[in-house]
Amino acid sequence: MLSKIIAETRSYRMFWQAESIDIATRKELVDLARLGGSARNVQPLKYLLVNSPSQNTKIFSQLGWAGYLKDWPGPVEGERPSAYIICMLDTRLSNTAECDLGIGTQNVLLGATEKGLGGCRIASFSRELESILNIPDYLQILMVLALGKPKEKVLSEDSGPDGDIKYWRDASHVHHVPKRSLAEIVMVGPVD
Repeated sequence: MLSKIIAETRSYRMFWQAESIDIATRKELVDLARLGGSARNVQPLKYLLVNSPSQNTKIFSQLGWAGYLKDWPGPVEGERPSAYIICMLDTRLSNTAECDLGIGTQNVLLGATEKGLGGCRIASFSRELESILNIPDYLQILMVLALGKPKEKVLSEDSGPDGDIKYWRDASHVHHVPKRSLAEIVMVGPVD
């Protein structure tokens, strides 16, 4: 059921690095992004699929991981993503793609969950990544999707009475993600 897949789709940051994701699976995931909605149906996003260990190392070195976890530099060797999908805007087609990016990356992550994989959207990266990957000038990297077989447990839970929504890790490395309650986010408009 869709609600179960949505509930299980979390941001994973630790993976079984040695478990690669084949090109057919990565293309299938990007096809889910392609099939999603696009503002004005312009479809300005392009996707670079990477899973070679040497390229993965270069990409990893340019990423910021888990801003709320100040003392955690990211996953250690052996727990890093086995693949990346680099999400790029084709500026020849549009100068913006925020809606498309959200729809596309969510579709990829939902598909990954269905396949027993996981991922994390990463918007914190060095602009040097574009030159490292030899990205043409007309393409702009908007986001990096880290993918792999999850090696960590991520729990979604209600935020506390203080309303704190900062994610955190416990001593067992379980990643806790506080969510605002439904009552806190739903506003009902006037009734006729």
